[in-house]
Amino acid sequence: MCFGRKEKQLYDEEPARPAPGMAPQQPTYAGDGPKSSLPSSFQQQSSYQQQAPPQSPYQQQPSYQQSYHRPAAELSAAPPAPPAPVELSSDYAPPPGPPPKMRPQQEDLSYIAPPPGPPPSRQQHDDTSYAPPPGPPPSKQQQQHDDLSYIAPPPGSPPSHGVGGTEKPPQHDWQSVVPDTSLFPPPPSFFSGWDRSPASNAPEAEAEAGETWCAQHPLTAPIALDAFVIEALRAHNPRLMAPAADFRGALRWTAPGTWALQTDDKARDSCIIGYPPLYAVTAHSPLRSPQPTVIYYEVLVLSSGTPRNEVALALGFTALPYPSFRMPGWHRGSLAVHGDDGHKFINDRWGGQSFTEPFKRGETYGIGMVFSNAGGRIETEIFFTREGREVGRWNLHEETDGEGNLPVTGLEGFHDLSCAVGTYGAVNCQVVFDPARWKFVPPGYQY
Repeated sequence: MCFGRKEKQLYDEEPARPAPGMAPQQPTYAGDGPKSSLPSSFQQQSSYQQQAPPQSPYQQQPSYQQSYHRPAAELSAAPPAPPAPVELSSDYAPPPGPPPKMRPQQEDLSYIAPPPGPPPSRQQHDDTSYAPPPGPPPSKQQQQHDDLSYIAPPPGSPPSHGVGGTEKPPQHDWQSVVPDTSLFPPPPSFFSGWDRSPASNAPEAEAEAGETWCAQHPLTAPIALDAFVIEALRAHNPRLMAPAADFRGALRWTAPGTWALQTDDKARDSCIIGYPPLYAVTAHSPLRSPQPTVIYYEVLVLSSGTPRNEVALALGFTALPYPSFRMPGWHRGSLAVHGDDGHKFINDRWGGQSFTEPFKRGETYGIGMVFSNAGGRIETEIFFTREGREVGRWNLHEETDGEGNLPVTGLEGFHDLSCAVGTYGAVNCQVVFDPARWKFVPPGYQY
């Protein structure tokens, strides 16, 4: 019966403790014989004593008593030779790798080493949902339809070229629909305002005086016609009134509805006004009758003695009152056609607008106005005649240039209007109100 061999003690006796300041003596193994009794694996560790495994942090070095002193005999004796290296068994060999405190806590070092490939921000994902869709952006994509015939051109050559480029598309015969435009009347004289007349101009001081006079004398309300006024209008026999002061000329009634007017070469600007008014709101407003109202008169130019042989005469209408020292058409509530330059003036104290040719001696000129009901509002037109035929017409509210587009208050059919004949310099003429002596009878005129 075998109970096993008791392992022999590593030390035969307790090793001697070194003196203070001396390195401890290496322990010796029991027996001086060969090391054949040790295991072969223990003999292979020849450097066990030189490379002992590090102490565990949980093991403590044996403490020596400071009060112990070696005998003098031991101190003087030579230290014993170091024992031969003992080969230890693999059971006592240090574990592979670094000490535990230097070793990572996990054996898998993948968390320390970077993963293979580029960083995740630069990796190409397998999921194609992060890739841009094929084709151009939606803002530049054409709307997808099943039928793409509106995108693709039709087969064959364009219709305008045809086969061999000889076929032509059908054309509309517009020449047979549109008449000859040369027969149309000339367009209105838009943007034709003049800063100054090319013939003659009044001083600026007189223009300012006229504006001041108009500001001091506002337009009057329509008058109520009495029996005398009604009879004068029925007989076409209004009275012409010359300026009370500074009028260098003569004005004579020669026959019913006919007046002779003559001024000398030193006459200044003046306006001769007729009364009663040819258009009275209480009797002639188109809002009271479905029929349009027409007023008209003519002037026969006999002679003119101005230095440049100009006909210094103006034909027009004005609302009352009006400054007698100014030509008609220069201030508010008045319009006229001037014979020296052929311009029309509507509340315009500058150069007027191009309209017709200058007047000539021996010719008859007429001016008229037409008031019509245009759906509850009054439409006003002005026409001008020369030698018995109409040579010009314009609408009172037609578009003009910036300076000529001044208010036309007083001329729109809500104020009474009288004839206004303007003269300056030497003038000799006849003013005719009798329709029987006119060269031109306006359509729709009521006798």
